[in-house]
Amino acid sequence: MQDFFNKIIEEIKTKKYKKEEIDKLKTKLAKEFSTKRIPTNIEILLKADKKDQTLLKKYIHTKTTRTISGVAPVAVMTKPSACPHGRCTMCPGGLKSAFGDTPQSYTGHEPATMRGKRADYDAYIQIFNRLEQYILLGHNIDKVELIIMGGTFPATPKEYQEEFVTDCFKALNDFSKEFFRKNELDIDKFKEFFELPHTFEEDMTQKIIEKIKKLKKKSTLEKEQKKNEKAKVRCIGLTIETKPDWGLLKHGNEMLRLGCTRVELGVQTLYDDVLKKINRGHTLKETIESIKILKDLGFKLNFHFMIGLPLMNRERDIQAFRELFENENFRPDMMKIYPCMVSRGTLLYLEMKSGNFKPLTTEQAADIISEGEMFVEKYCRIMRVQRDIPPKFMENGILSNLRQHVDEAANKKGIICQCIRCRELGRHDPDDKIIYNTMEYNASEGKEFFISADTKKQDAIVGFVRMRYPSQILRKEITKDSAIIRELHVYGSVVPIGESGLIQHKGVGKELLRLAEKQAKKDRKKKLVVISGIGAREYYKKLGYKQEGPYMVKK
Repeated sequence: MQDFFNKIIEEIKTKKYKKEEIDKLKTKLAKEFSTKRIPTNIEILLKADKKDQTLLKKYIHTKTTRTISGVAPVAVMTKPSACPHGRCTMCPGGLKSAFGDTPQSYTGHEPATMRGKRADYDAYIQIFNRLEQYILLGHNIDKVELIIMGGTFPATPKEYQEEFVTDCFKALNDFSKEFFRKNELDIDKFKEFFELPHTFEEDMTQKIIEKIKKLKKKSTLEKEQKKNEKAKVRCIGLTIETKPDWGLLKHGNEMLRLGCTRVELGVQTLYDDVLKKINRGHTLKETIESIKILKDLGFKLNFHFMIGLPLMNRERDIQAFRELFENENFRPDMMKIYPCMVSRGTLLYLEMKSGNFKPLTTEQAADIISEGEMFVEKYCRIMRVQRDIPPKFMENGILSNLRQHVDEAANKKGIICQCIRCRELGRHDPDDKIIYNTMEYNASEGKEFFISADTKKQDAIVGFVRMRYPSQILRKEITKDSAIIRELHVYGSVVPIGESGLIQHKGVGKELLRLAEKQAKKDRKKKLVVISGIGAREYYKKLGYKQEGPYMVKK
């Protein structure tokens, strides 16, 4: 790799290429030196001597590239702790698991868990580590979606929750302050702090971790949230994982205070006999109640849903998919679909060994999920169809490319998935004619509007807004004549805040919001309440919204 850097730096210095010619040169030299990947422009700059950097900057773009969903996801792992209800029969993780002390439901070998472990589960260090990697990979980090992983976060002590989330916001703010000057990356400071160049695959050295710890210092949640509203690296969404019995009103209110906008809800199954069999610690009644409360507070919900659980069969699994969308008590905004996997050290492993449980094969899982896709509505996004656990740590070894098998099975059956992910514009050729569609449906005793911007030719989705008329009044900010904007999302790519990009910030978001406001007005609603990420508050302020509690509101 070093030969590649020496050659390209020399070429640019002597031949003074135009900026648009650099990419072609990179591709040519990457082939010549058989590099595993094409290095980013930032990596080239970091490999250059200080005296050459000034010259190279004239010819090399250091603007970072963008991600298809428009947001840079940053997962942070909480420390291992016990589940209050005990252990689900299929759970591979937790304290004293077969893999040692690991976060709930993780083996310790997943990429996010390994990053967490290396940082001693310190949120601040994990975020610095991830942001450094993103910059080296050439990604834009203006808009970050923080995802707190590691099991039922609301079940951990309140002090721990507050400290962990404060550290998350402080890390985003401090990273912004340390490494950006006038919105541009300070390459020299970044290089010196992280002792670059080192390949981005390498672990952080202890020395760098100590430097990060020195920056950390104590702060308060309110102070760091306020700072993040205008930081360079903003948290535009915060996701928390929980079980339905830890997703009720008091937990929802606490998650709002922390700045949460999306809840990953461990629904797993729609059947009480299965919930009891797997020792889930609650009934379907709590699942239905939790979904209703969390939607009425404005959260967007991502259901974790399992197929192939004990007491289930192909017909019952497919029926559960139908029920998810036909029954108004459920109707998820997003879904993660997991085939039930068996790992050693679990009660389910003993059941399998004694012949009382037979896990699904890759083909069976792909068959069930492809059949289930028939019932998935356009308002839902299937986020993933497999756990991030390496298959070698599981006894039934479902292949890691399960999604590919699902697509193949669906194609054979002529099933076309209508979910948001399959229709995202970044996965289709852009065509310029955008039409706006409104889908109205009932869910959890409230009324939902899914207003989408779609391309006319391909029916690809450019963006959407989710608006709800709640079924109950749970907070003073949400009055009986309120409508709640639960989500506003425009696809394309991460665009630095204040700049126009491929799709984002081309007025689509504003138009979607205008249509939602128009619908609410037509239905005689007097107040719009938006659940906004802390870092998205400025966007809403510019559109005439004011902060009220954890929400942004407009009367």
